[in-house]
Amino acid sequence: MRVGIIGATGYAGAEVLRLCLTHPAMDVVVATGESNAGKAVASHVPSLAALAPTMIYEPTETALDARLDVVFVALPHGHSQRIVPELLAAGVMVVDLGADFRLTDADEYERWYGHAHLRPDLLARSRYGLVERHRSELVDAQLIAVPGCYPTATSLALGPFVDAGVVERCGIVVNALSGASGAGRGISDRLHFARMASNAEAYGLLNHRHTPEMQQELGAQLLFTPHLVPVSRGMLVSAYAPLTGGEPFDPLALLHDAYDDDPFMVVSPEPPTLKDPVGSNLCFVSARIDERTGWLLAMSSIDNLLKGAAGQAVQAFNVASGLDETLGLPRSGVTP
Repeated sequence: MRVGIIGATGYAGAEVLRLCLTHPAMDVVVATGESNAGKAVASHVPSLAALAPTMIYEPTETALDARLDVVFVALPHGHSQRIVPELLAAGVMVVDLGADFRLTDADEYERWYGHAHLRPDLLARSRYGLVERHRSELVDAQLIAVPGCYPTATSLALGPFVDAGVVERCGIVVNALSGASGAGRGISDRLHFARMASNAEAYGLLNHRHTPEMQQELGAQLLFTPHLVPVSRGMLVSAYAPLTGGEPFDPLALLHDAYDDDPFMVVSPEPPTLKDPVGSNLCFVSARIDERTGWLLAMSSIDNLLKGAAGQAVQAFNVASGLDETLGLPRSGVTP
């Protein structure tokens, strides 16, 4: 299958390129990067030197004229909606790692992202690429919206409990820790070594743009607070939800019922750590009930660049294309 990657110079885009270069069903024809056009991939991402010794980053328009079967788009929000319509019109499958086609309501997009959506007519065609919760909907999909990293970890932790009706749909609190790579390759004051080292910092208070995506996926209202921690990659979510007060249940058994057939889900009796899934497409989940307060504590951990971005994109592509879901994806992390 002829593959193009638009935005292959960023952290998520480079991870997509790495996975696609070793995927047995993919032939990477073009990788683009506007600011790096003409530059060797091996010089920009030295870790890919052995896989792509002669590959050069191309301008974006090259991908639009390359007769591709699928294009992975890894661009900041607001950019893919300018490119995706042309790709779809040419019969190309699009797997979009950005936020432009995740929300089903164009008004919600404008509210949280600050500008009107250019192609709201395409939102109904988009399929949400969280495979564990939307596998059947992804079959033969032509436009896949890859979930954000925080919504992935949060929805996989809380989803089974919300679906089962054992927790309330209001009053949910989500706290999350993320490595610096989640902010992308661009630099900011918050990402300077002197500020990050030996530090932890909350950001996006009350208005983080992943909030409506989580609420849409869970059908619940929540308060979300992300925190930046001084690691390069990894994500740990702790979510708290009030119980509905129905029949007693075993939270781990409920998670096993939901995920034992999913190849990238690990249900653990112990709380997951941020590092457990790093280097893999795995998601670790666990849960406890606090009888004293009547609350559920659900936890999850993922590699924010794999299950939270590039790995999930390839997983969704596999399902949409009728391939083995695990093809080309790592099911073990790196230790230490």
